[in-house]
Amino acid sequence: MNRAKNRAPGNAPGSTQRDSAPVTGHIQRLFRRVRAFDLRRPLVWNGLLTFCWGLFAVLDVSSGGWRTVALDPGVPGTPVLLMGVAFCVPLLWRRTHPLAVLAFMAPLSLVNVWSGAVVQAAYVQQVVVFNIALRLPVRALAWAGALVAAPLLAGAAHRPDSWDPLVLPHVWAFALSAMLGIVVRTRKEYTEALVDRARRLELERDQQARLAAAAERTRIAREMHDIIGHNLSVITGLADGGAYAAAKSPERAGQALEAIGTTSRQALTELRRLLGVLRDHPAEADRAPQPTLDDLDELLTGVRSAGLPVRLRVHGTPPPTPPTPGRQLTVYRVVQEALTNTLKHGGTDTAPTAEVTLTYRATELEALVTDTGTGAVGRLGSDGGGQGIPGMRERASLYDGTLEAGPRPDSAPVGGWQVRLRLPLEDNPS
Repeated sequence: MNRAKNRAPGNAPGSTQRDSAPVTGHIQRLFRRVRAFDLRRPLVWNGLLTFCWGLFAVLDVSSGGWRTVALDPGVPGTPVLLMGVAFCVPLLWRRTHPLAVLAFMAPLSLVNVWSGAVVQAAYVQQVVVFNIALRLPVRALAWAGALVAAPLLAGAAHRPDSWDPLVLPHVWAFALSAMLGIVVRTRKEYTEALVDRARRLELERDQQARLAAAAERTRIAREMHDIIGHNLSVITGLADGGAYAAAKSPERAGQALEAIGTTSRQALTELRRLLGVLRDHPAEADRAPQPTLDDLDELLTGVRSAGLPVRLRVHGTPPPTPPTPGRQLTVYRVVQEALTNTLKHGGTDTAPTAEVTLTYRATELEALVTDTGTGAVGRLGSDGGGQGIPGMRERASLYDGTLEAGPRPDSAPVGGWQVRLRLPLEDNPS
């Protein structure tokens, strides 16, 4: 307990002290600033580097330091100074034309080693070699090696005793410069690849989010269409029937009004529950079980109360394991939408009737909804601008099912419509 109390806040486990950041962090930030400045003003950095090397060459000649390593200290100072400056000035173009700069330096290097002056400014060739390894293809290093080695070999042949002090240092410098350029280039390309991958992953994440949002909007629109469209169609049928019966049978009109109120409250409850899921926190949303095949009787009762006689038939034996809730909801919504279309588009000249047939097979469940209505305009959602049949097809496709909708082939003289849904009872392994 005492140790915990006496511990400094900055030394607590997991704490971060800004004033004790690693030195590497400061160095990395400094490098980032230098690179950013270089990208904004490359001529400034090129000029600064050229000036520093030129100043070094001038000081080396003026102080006579070059004579301590020269093979022939008797070379006049003026040619040595000119060679040093000539080695440094081309650095201004080392980024844009590195091979041309190195080719320009090759004759200077030959004069340098042939005369025996061996000015230290000749090592600026390694700066150009670094830029070649950093920016040009790897095969360009072969040409760079030839441009650096040819004058050295010629000078060594002219002065056989200068092999060790003349050739080997430049060979090692060339190898280190090339390796450094390759390492920096590899890390740069790796960093760019990581940045590009992060950008593509971000774009993919945004696309996935947009696709998920669009799919969710489509699902919500489909549910609202099925709930509101069906209940409004039932209410419309009840209202028309109540208005017709008001003059002859007030009791029937009262029953129609009562049914309208019940259907309206049911629609408002379902709509409020759906909107609550969107508005509230998932843990606080008011949920209810989705309709299943057991709720078909209640659905048909509401449709019958709206004035559409409908009959339910079941063929085959239901499997021991009932279909998944999603499949049962799909069958329920397709039957609901098909009967809603019959209420809206079945025609008013003759009283249409409807029939719902469920057929269980070994591997699939078929739902067939037929009616004797004469109206066909507006039933095909793609033609009439509605969302009923496209929504049913979307529901069927979620479970690898198929949906067919069109006029009944066996009732051409009197009209009629049918909707056939086939759903596999198990998921496709593919």
